[in-house]
Amino acid sequence: MKIAVLTGAGISAESGIQTFRDSNGLWEGHDVMEVASPEGFARNPKVVLDFYNLRRQQLLEVSPNLAHTTLADLEKEHEVVIITQNVDDLHERAGSTRVVHLHGELLKVRSTVEEHTILDWKKDLNLGDLCKNKHQLRPHIVWFGEAVPLLETAIDLVEAADIIIIIGTSMQVYPAAGLIQYAQEDAKIYFVDPKPSIASSERITVFAEKATTGVPKVVAQINSLL
Repeated sequence: MKIAVLTGAGISAESGIQTFRDSNGLWEGHDVMEVASPEGFARNPKVVLDFYNLRRQQLLEVSPNLAHTTLADLEKEHEVVIITQNVDDLHERAGSTRVVHLHGELLKVRSTVEEHTILDWKKDLNLGDLCKNKHQLRPHIVWFGEAVPLLETAIDLVEAADIIIIIGTSMQVYPAAGLIQYAQEDAKIYFVDPKPSIASSERITVFAEKATTGVPKVVAQINSLL
């Protein structure tokens, strides 16, 4: 059975990953466009690099939770792909082998000029850190206003799925929110979120709870279908 799993900030929050987005719209005291846009990086690259350095440091201090490991175990019985809006590597660390990062990866950096020059990176990234062709490196993150390179890949995977599991995301932020419209008409959909934006229906089963309790229930239901 082909299963596409769409994950958002909610699944990583239970591992201790801060969302950084406060109710006033600020990220760590910064306007989002100052730390997550090409324009912000051009204006003050050091502020942007420092912001992601803090996020990278935090990521290296946390571990995958039960929701991550349960999804990884699902690969033993099914063809599973994770399509995540998260930039952490918790799915990979839990054991998932097919992970599509729509918004980039925090533990990678790329050249500001040659965008296909991508490097693994676990330490701080500073001004003066250059690629082999002497161009400044930047976080490998899809910022506001930038294209989402893997969106077409994600669409293809959703179209092919027999089951879709949505975890820890409102599915109201585009372009990721538009993915669900590509699901097959007979695809079964499970939605796990403490404050779900949709209700259960004949096609959709909603678990209004956190990922670590809801995901095992979803997997139990899927296994009962076999």
